[in-house]
Amino acid sequence: MITLEQVKNHPDVKVYIKKANDFLGVIGYTEHGERHGNYVAKNARKILEELGYDANSCELAAIAGYIHDIGNVVSRHSHPEHSAHLASQFLKELHMPVEDRVLVMSAVGNHDEGACDIVSPVSAALIIADKSDVHRSRVRSLKEIKFDIHDRVNYAVTKSKLHMNAQNKTITLILDIDKEISDMVEYFEIFTARMVACRRAAKLLECTFDVKVNGSS
Repeated sequence: MITLEQVKNHPDVKVYIKKANDFLGVIGYTEHGERHGNYVAKNARKILEELGYDANSCELAAIAGYIHDIGNVVSRHSHPEHSAHLASQFLKELHMPVEDRVLVMSAVGNHDEGACDIVSPVSAALIIADKSDVHRSRVRSLKEIKFDIHDRVNYAVTKSKLHMNAQNKTITLILDIDKEISDMVEYFEIFTARMVACRRAAKLLECTFDVKVNGSS
């Protein structure tokens, strides 16, 4: 079984993640680097672990979570497809079995909320983990908060946690939002499509998805 640590130590992966994040910074996007990759990997693994999936599926979800944005080194447009193709190259070099490789590729290639087909538990875990990463630590510059709604909404989130309840089959995104920075209308303007994708992903896992803001659902 190929592990997340092996993928992290692949020299190409380190370059892809760093450069993809650098390029997105130039065009004004929030952080998509090591912090984001580690967050998504950790929570994608956690989702499947707590639902009782086998160790290999959990590891594949973590790997997909870590590398899902590397295609941004090619272009922000169609980056999921670029990410999947790039991932195939180095996963093959690491001798990942083809059955596992295609699971990672299909999950990575379908993680964009605008056009995602949730095709497996690995895919579902990736989507939920990715779309739940909203937090002020993703904002690169405080100068843009007044002008950029994405930065403002992320910066307003002072605490973010993805909570699993395997017994009740619920997945809850718990947020503390400073409404003096951004109100709930702005939040849902940006995140509605992402939350809908999370709900669809949770359904494949036979779970429900909910968002709790400042203590209220």
